[in-house]
Parts: sequence; structure tokens; C-alpha cells
Amino acid sequence: MIPYGKQVVDRTDIQAITEAVDSGWLTTGPSVKAFEKAVTRYTGAKFGVAVSSGTAALHAAMYALGIGPGDEVIVPPISFAATANCVVYQGGHPVFSEVKDDTLLMDTESVLSKITERTRAIICVDYAGQPCDYLSLRRIADDHGLALVADSCHALGAEYHGQRIGTLGDLTVFSFHPVKHITTGEGGMVVTDHLEYADRIRRFRNHGINADSHQRYENDTWYYEITDLGYNYRLTDIQCALGTSQLQKLDQFLQRRREIAAQYDKSLNRMDGITPLTVQQGVRHAYHLYVVMLDPDIDRARVFQHMRQSGVGVNVHYIPIHLHPYYQNRFNTGPGMCPVSELAYERILSLPMHPGLADDEINTVVGSIQAFLD
Repeated sequence: MIPYGKQVVDRTDIQAITEAVDSGWLTTGPSVKAFEKAVTRYTGAKFGVAVSSGTAALHAAMYALGIGPGDEVIVPPISFAATANCVVYQGGHPVFSEVKDDTLLMDTESVLSKITERTRAIICVDYAGQPCDYLSLRRIADDHGLALVADSCHALGAEYHGQRIGTLGDLTVFSFHPVKHITTGEGGMVVTDHLEYADRIRRFRNHGINADSHQRYENDTWYYEITDLGYNYRLTDIQCALGTSQLQKLDQFLQRRREIAAQYDKSLNRMDGITPLTVQQGVRHAYHLYVVMLDPDIDRARVFQHMRQSGVGVNVHYIPIHLHPYYQNRFNTGPGMCPVSELAYERILSLPMHPGLADDEINTVVGSIQAFLD
């Protein structure tokens, strides 16, 4: 089976892991700081805080903003559930805003219509690796006194009008899951230009403790205080060493993803019944996913089964969050709330996309689509 996504780990990555193990610091050690600095240098952000997953990073971002009971946060329905779950973790209320039907990025007009006196923040999602309309979203956030959080778990290395993702929101969240652009096994990071947010997140990831074990070791003290109610969201030195090694290959990985996307574009543009998502002007897509839209008269379930039986591991990203039973039961959401998102969900299909994908595998994917359409 050709997987829709997978990691690429080589001998240099394994050597980095070995060196971290041999260092004697397996967690809260120097490799964590080194990884954080490497990511902030790459993105241009001032501060970075590594955590155990992209979900933990989203949760930490909501904590840093002080989201709590009664607060509303506007989110898109086309995303992984963590984008909305992180609001619920803090007792807040996720409010679902529509997406555009050609990009599946947040529709700024819909965002405007969802703002109330209880709205505290907007979480925008760089779906599939394409940056959102940050210029419009920043203006909306500033005009209404809202925080703007970039869920860029799909978009490490993407660019918006010449600016790398990482400084366009008040807080930006990345994921290092095995199918993302670089991997730490599991892992995530929040980057920001705001020191107060970074400090709160550092405490939050470590039980609310004001000094981790490495800091106490350097200061030759045993004393610490719990100043916040935090979680154990730490990322290990072993994982951070892998992440630092992977980051050195990120531009190479991105180049290959864009080459694959160009090959798909060229082949699919000659076919009737299937359309790649639109790429906006002024952005450099990171292509975490390559998502296509099937014509409404094509049965997506049949395409899915045909391609899986042909050895092509297609997938669907995502079931709209507001249609999941938990959200319907807890927040009284349901069908008809976001019709554009719901119609898009019925038609979308994710094709294999990862830097290890070979040209003959791309041909297999395209050939399987063509065979079904024929």
C-alpha cells in the first residue's frame, strides 16, 4: 500500500538520537533548548516552546490566552478535532465558521458574522499546508480586540507574501507527528513574539513549575514553586534531537512535496471529474496534504475503495468537527450548520503526499484515478 503520508528518517537522524541518549539528558535538557532555537531561527519568531504534541501546543496556546468558561473561540469545521478540542479543554465554547469552497480555508466574511461580545480569539487553520488570508484575519482580530492563533500544524515552511509562517499570528502552533513535514515521533511547538505567552506555556508544559530540572541543575538548587496548574506536556531530549536533525532537511522535504504536487497538478488538470484545491496568489504551499475535489456526481466511497484495492492509501481530511457525536451532544451542533464545509466533506479525497514518494508511485496513484474515471 502506498501510504498517504509517512516520515523519512535517515542515518543522520538516528545518530542524533544516539548522541542525545549518550548525553545523559533524556528530558528537560539541552537538546530541548537547541530544538526550540532552531525552529525560531527558521520561522523568525522570537520564542519557541516545545511540547509533547500538536494538540498539547494548541491547549497551551489557549491556556496562555486565558481562555476559560464562557469564552468563545472561532474555529473552522474542516480540521482535525484538536483545533476545537483545545478550546473545550479550557472550558470555552468553540464557534464554527465556514470555509471557502475552493481552498477550504476560513472564510473571513463568515468569521466576521460569528463575532459576539464573548469572542476572545480566532484559531485559523492553514489547511493542507496553504496559509490562510492572514492580512484579513489580522485586521479582523485587531479591529475587535481578539487574539489570532495560527494552527499551522500543516504548514511548517509555508510562506505568506514572502513571510514564513510563524509570526503571522499572536501564537503559532506546529505539529511534529510522523506524517508532518518533520517528525519528533510525537511532538509540537508554540512559537510567538510575546514573552509573557512563552513563559506561561513553559510553566504549563511542566506541571506549572517555575523552574525545570535542567534550570535547577544549572543553578545548583533543589527549590522550585508551582505557580500555575499545568500538565506534563514535556518533549524529551531524544525527540528534540531528532527534530533538530530533521529540520536541517526541511527545505529538501518541502521541495520534493512541491515537485509531487506539480506532477499531480499536471496530470489531474487533464482529467474530467476531479479538481485540485485552489492555491491562492502570493503563497508558497507546504503541501502537508494534497487534496482533490470530486465532481458531485461521483461516488467518493467507490473511488476510495477502488484506489485502496489498487494499493493506493488515499484518505479523507476531515469529517467536519461539528458533525462528530461529542459536539452534537455537548454543543447542539449538527448538519446544516456549515453547509459549505459539509458539502466539501462529501467530495474531498487526500492523495498520497510525502517526500519519500517515488515517481513510479505517483504514476500508480494517477493511473488508479484515471482507471476509475474511465
